[in-house]
Amino acid sequence: MSQTSRFIRPLLHFLFPAASEETIQLYHAYIRKAAHVTEYAVLAVIAFRTLKLSRAPLTVSYLLPIALVMLIASIDEFNQSFEPSRTSSPYDVLLDIAGGITGLAIVWLFFRVRRSNK
Repeated sequence: MSQTSRFIRPLLHFLFPAASEETIQLYHAYIRKAAHVTEYAVLAVIAFRTLKLSRAPLTVSYLLPIALVMLIASIDEFNQSFEPSRTSSPYDVLLDIAGGITGLAIVWLFFRVRRSNK
C-alpha cells in the first residue's frame, strides 16, 4: 500500500478534500483491489484470445486462462510473502481468480450477444 500511496493518496485528497483519513484509506484499498480484479481480467482475456487464435477447443480456451490466472496469482502472492514491505494473502488470490473469471464472462457475453445479432 505504501508504494501506490505516493500516487493514489494525493489524487484522493484532491478529489475528496473533506474526506477523513479513514475514508481516504478505505478508498485507497478499494482502488487497489479493483486493480487486482482488472489486471487479472485482462490477463485472462489475453490468454483466451491467444488460445482462440490458435484454434484450441472452446473448453480449453476458457479453462486454460483460469488455470493460468490461478498459477500466476499464487506465484505472485508466494513471492510477496518473502518481501518485508508487502503482505501476502490467499484472499488476494481469490480476488485475482474472480477477476479472471469476470474477464472471461465478459468475453463469453460479448460472443453470445454477437452471435444472437447475426
